[in-house]
Amino acid sequence: MKISTQIQLSLMMFLEFFIWGGWFVTMGIYLPNTLKTSGGEIALAYSTQSWGAIIAPFIIGLIADRFFNAERILGILHLIGAILMYQMANAVDFGSFYPYVLGYMIAYMPTLALVNSVSFNQMNDPAKQFSFVRVFGTIGWIVAGLVISYVFHWDSEEGVANGFLKNTFLMTAIASAILGFFSFTLPKTPPKAKDQKINISDILGLDALRLLRDKNFLFFFLASILICIPLAFYYQHAGQFLGEIGVSNPAAKMTIGQASEVIFMLLLPFFFKKFGFKMTLLVGMLAWTVRYLLFAYGNSGELAFMLIIGIALHGICYDFFFVSGQIYTDSKAGEKFKSAAQGLITLATYGLGMLIGFYVAGKITDANLVREGQHDWTAIWIFPAIFAGVVMVLFAAFFKNEKIEYKE
Repeated sequence: MKISTQIQLSLMMFLEFFIWGGWFVTMGIYLPNTLKTSGGEIALAYSTQSWGAIIAPFIIGLIADRFFNAERILGILHLIGAILMYQMANAVDFGSFYPYVLGYMIAYMPTLALVNSVSFNQMNDPAKQFSFVRVFGTIGWIVAGLVISYVFHWDSEEGVANGFLKNTFLMTAIASAILGFFSFTLPKTPPKAKDQKINISDILGLDALRLLRDKNFLFFFLASILICIPLAFYYQHAGQFLGEIGVSNPAAKMTIGQASEVIFMLLLPFFFKKFGFKMTLLVGMLAWTVRYLLFAYGNSGELAFMLIIGIALHGICYDFFFVSGQIYTDSKAGEKFKSAAQGLITLATYGLGMLIGFYVAGKITDANLVREGQHDWTAIWIFPAIFAGVVMVLFAAFFKNEKIEYKE
């Protein structure tokens, strides 16, 4: 792969995740403070990610894989996203905000697969080359949070009070427009299934359902759905929580999670080889429980370090469970069903699991509203802590250890 191509792909990844990190984290602060939304409405807003994940395979499978170059679809979706994001910035209430955020996530979620397709198409050794491109996505997410907190101070107490978080949507709209136009300059990625018949079961990964006959994979599959319920609490309410209890620069502090993700991604191969798949997943589940207990009993004063540790655990929470799970799924699927199996897991987790999780998180948060703008966060965080712990115990009891070869 040429250096110029690597630079192009790295910039694409940077913008792709700068866009996501530029609004998704702080939306939980923006909605209740600016649009005066309830926990249920915040849940509806965040659940659009799940609807986007459910609909994304149809866009990729029915359109991008068969009719148009991936880079062109990527450009069109981001230009559409720029318009929708601008409209989100100008919404005056949740009723006018929701249709635009739903439309935006339906347009955005397919781009996560498209940037991978464009990248892989240019690589002769993806196993070695992709990580050096993908890491710029994590950097983009981190930069977005730092810009919001330390350059513009939009998430400061004064910024939130004055409605400055609206600017995060405008910043994202501009970045989305830039990536939209830039995408048309990316290397050509023609459709790979142009002459193949359309098969809905292939698009949804339904052929991989036969893997559920394996009891171990079935237990892993169910655990993957269930662990997404406590995961949704973090995505949906962590930013709101930090802002509400008076933690300064919450967007910047949330980027600690992405930084730890890079570190633990590098440590994962060693841990996977030494301790095995089951133990790796159990450590990931335990990290969710510990994180939420730290959130439940930490504060913005002397115990602020507990919150920082909780955020920093994101690398273990995400990498040790989800990345390990992708490796396990790949090893169980075999060559014929690799793509179908990954599609099924994605649909189950980011689709079904997160959809349930966002709904539950909204209900729990509303049930623990003490007064307007103030929640009993200890009670809120205890629920996902206990839930993750129960999932961990059940998985430990029913999943029989397997030796899975980790291919570097």
